[in-house]
Amino acid sequence: MSLYPLPHAGPSAPALSLPVAIDYPAALALRQMAVMHDDLPKYLLAPEISALLHYVPDLQRKTLFATLWNTGARINEALALTRGDFSLAPPYPFVQLATLKQRAEKAGRTAGRAPAGSTFHRLVPLSDPLYVAQLEMTVATLKIPLERRNRRTGRTEKARIWEITDRTVRTWLNEAVSAAAADGVTFSVPVTLHTFRHSYAMHMLYAGIPLKVLQSLMGHKSVSSTEVYTKVFALDVAARHRVQFSMPGADAVAMLKKTS
Repeated sequence: MSLYPLPHAGPSAPALSLPVAIDYPAALALRQMAVMHDDLPKYLLAPEISALLHYVPDLQRKTLFATLWNTGARINEALALTRGDFSLAPPYPFVQLATLKQRAEKAGRTAGRAPAGSTFHRLVPLSDPLYVAQLEMTVATLKIPLERRNRRTGRTEKARIWEITDRTVRTWLNEAVSAAAADGVTFSVPVTLHTFRHSYAMHMLYAGIPLKVLQSLMGHKSVSSTEVYTKVFALDVAARHRVQFSMPGADAVAMLKKTS
């Protein structure tokens, strides 16, 4: 089956449990309009992400993709994470992400250059308890240490949770998409690692997160980078107004004759 469009459930069908209360068929239609614009982000909705994760075969892979989805992290930011970057204590668990793209931009400046070795961090709340539990299970099951000896240098360093390359992660993602397709589940946008970041941003906007807050969560230096997501909703506003342009020609002629 394709995840687009979603068939309407009959009166006796149980209500779908969505992470954020949205009109899912309408959200799918809106996303399909956005797909036609090359300059708008290509994103998946929450049920599609959950379906994709269903085809990820093991805990290590599933938790990495869930991290991209729950934090909006870029892949290099996620692969740099250590246990020490997470604070999972209630009531407000969060992760500290090194904003690597902004860091690279500032490092390349000549005027106002940031000090060597400085890192720009942002805090992202982890509001889904199921994800927090999954992360804790991953650390315990895979016995991920706080520190690990670097075999090349012999130094003890903070242990990354995922000691892999982004190329490996892309392979994992392609395998999951292929497994879904083999089971009859397809996605109406090309799925890449950056799709998770776009999907996070749209999911947060659907949840009512203000634009300036989202800018901070995404690690965008300029709000203009964040505003691209609100352009998707501009399509929705215009479509919902149902502005009509036509009227019967005879009525129009009669109206003009009365006023002439």
